[in-house]
Amino acid sequence: MGITKNLADAESSLDSPTFDPGTLGERVCTNTALRLAARRLGQLYDEALAPVNLKSTQVGLMVKIHSLMGADQQGPTLQDLATRLAIQLSALTHALRPLVRDGIVELRQDAQDRRTKRGVLTPLGKARLSEAMVLWAAANDRVEAVLGPASAASLRALADQVASDAFLAAYKSEIDHLPGS
Repeated sequence: MGITKNLADAESSLDSPTFDPGTLGERVCTNTALRLAARRLGQLYDEALAPVNLKSTQVGLMVKIHSLMGADQQGPTLQDLATRLAIQLSALTHALRPLVRDGIVELRQDAQDRRTKRGVLTPLGKARLSEAMVLWAAANDRVEAVLGPASAASLRALADQVASDAFLAAYKSEIDHLPGS
């Protein structure tokens, strides 16, 4: 099974199974590699955005709010925003808290359904986003220069593929076809 060294060990230590790295063979963990890469890139972008006192995740959230702003100027619903960011609603409200506190984002009740909240960039939020985008663009250009345009494009394409609904559906379909499922 891969978590115990042998059957005798498994029987003698049912409460504390040991892990044998040799059972993995030549396997590598895509998740670990992507998380490490994402953390490294996040740190670089966070450093670049430090002069405007924003994190890259906050700027990404602000960009998404801005891009989803409709003609009615109501802003996206929090549920729609969470869905598009592929995060839980509770994680979104946690991420929004400092932006609301600092007057960058305002949460407004929906005009038709008062139970629904919408995120809107305030005038301060729009100004801070403009400042942040200059710093973000410089960091992005540096990443692109280090990776090279072709590698950077490949990285984005693979990330987009993994983040897609089609990938999720294919992954879940594959699980359904595994023995014992």
